[in-house]
Amino acid sequence: MGLASSYSDRLHLTPPRVGVGVFVVQQGRVLLGRRRGAHGAGTWGLPGGHLEHGESIEACARREVLEETGLEVAEVRLGPYTSDVFPEGRHYVTLFAVTRPTGGVLTVREPQKCERWDWFVWEALPDPLFLPLRSVRDAGFDPTR
Repeated sequence: MGLASSYSDRLHLTPPRVGVGVFVVQQGRVLLGRRRGAHGAGTWGLPGGHLEHGESIEACARREVLEETGLEVAEVRLGPYTSDVFPEGRHYVTLFAVTRPTGGVLTVREPQKCERWDWFVWEALPDPLFLPLRSVRDAGFDPTR
């Protein structure tokens, strides 16, 4: 088993997906949702989703926040990224963005994917966190600064 066989063994794996996680920050607090469904169920995560073909990160951030929370957001600032392999084998590169709400009413608009939304102080996030959010926090990023 050399390098060549190791490479060929990986060829059958699904390529990484690109996700966008959005830090919606208001009065020093970050919006998190308790996830439902197979991918990350029971963990707390940011609004966000998959980057669509030809879509900018900023447009994806605005779209996902509105679709999931009912909130309209201000200017979107790009943040860091993470590369995470989940226990079930899915590999995601997550691009983070930071924004603030400018309108709308906070609502659970996709109840099959999110149990509820809540605001948290960055220094006191709930457990367990969705893997990309945990990774970016552990790397020292603070979206409230």
